[in-house]
Amino acid sequence: MLWLISLSDDVVMISYSQYLNSIFPGVKVQKISVNAGFSCPNRDGTIGSGGCLYCRNDSFSPAYCMDMEPVATQIERGKEFFSRKYPEMKYLAYFQSYTNTYGRDSSRLRALYEEALGCEGVVGLVIGTRPDTLPDDVLDMLSDINRSSPVFLEIGAESSFDDTLRLINRHHTWADVVSAVTRASSRGLRCGLHLIAGLPGEDDEMVLANVRNACALPIDTLKLHQLQIIEATPLCKLWREGRIEVTPYRLEEYLSLCARITQIVPEDIVIERFLSQSPPEMVVAPKWGLKNYQFMNLLNGIIRKNKRSFL
Repeated sequence: MLWLISLSDDVVMISYSQYLNSIFPGVKVQKISVNAGFSCPNRDGTIGSGGCLYCRNDSFSPAYCMDMEPVATQIERGKEFFSRKYPEMKYLAYFQSYTNTYGRDSSRLRALYEEALGCEGVVGLVIGTRPDTLPDDVLDMLSDINRSSPVFLEIGAESSFDDTLRLINRHHTWADVVSAVTRASSRGLRCGLHLIAGLPGEDDEMVLANVRNACALPIDTLKLHQLQIIEATPLCKLWREGRIEVTPYRLEEYLSLCARITQIVPEDIVIERFLSQSPPEMVVAPKWGLKNYQFMNLLNGIIRKNKRSFL
């Protein structure tokens, strides 16, 4: 599977795996998703209820981490899945489901993270979270772990426009994102931001503005994907009832947008992905039916046509 670093006329492309190899030299590294039973302040009533309009957790969580077994058990199941192809592979424990720095004090969080790091072959942590659930004591704890095992934060920003964030029921602001990234980066933690293209009310120029605003922060990676309308989400209900306007991207439109994005991301920020692939039976729109490698082949073709190339 191929990811990119930004493009310019004289920049050699590297993959996300090469980025990881710069941190773990000579080792093939794979993420293993973990569901540690976290909730979300936007679901449990702390700041909101119902969650983000588009969110359905089982649309992106692997089956092996849906049974709420202990963290170590989930990791061993994940290792069984991946080690068939690469027996010598090492792993990043990916705390993916919901908000993985929320609802527990730093000592309880540390116990979970150290349980994962205690599994054979696990060489680091990837922690998915919200920008408003990263207090200083948690960042200090993560910084301490990072001294011996690399910690990667994946922070859900989704948009840099507060009006959009309100519309999609995020219950945080862009200022929260800036604060979280700045404080985390100052502690030596590697930060990635997550953005969604095609949110209600946002056109291509706003998506490009989101990318520029994200890249102005001290981040290491960027995750972008198209908005998907997923069955059994508030967004799907509102869209079907005509109460919210969403125009799902046509494939050629999104490819063109992604080609533009590659031209504005700085050379030191890795684009980890452009495509989201929820189970087809859950996706209402857009229904492209593409694997990541197929999407990347199409994107490569557009960039080559524009006299750019990947190596």
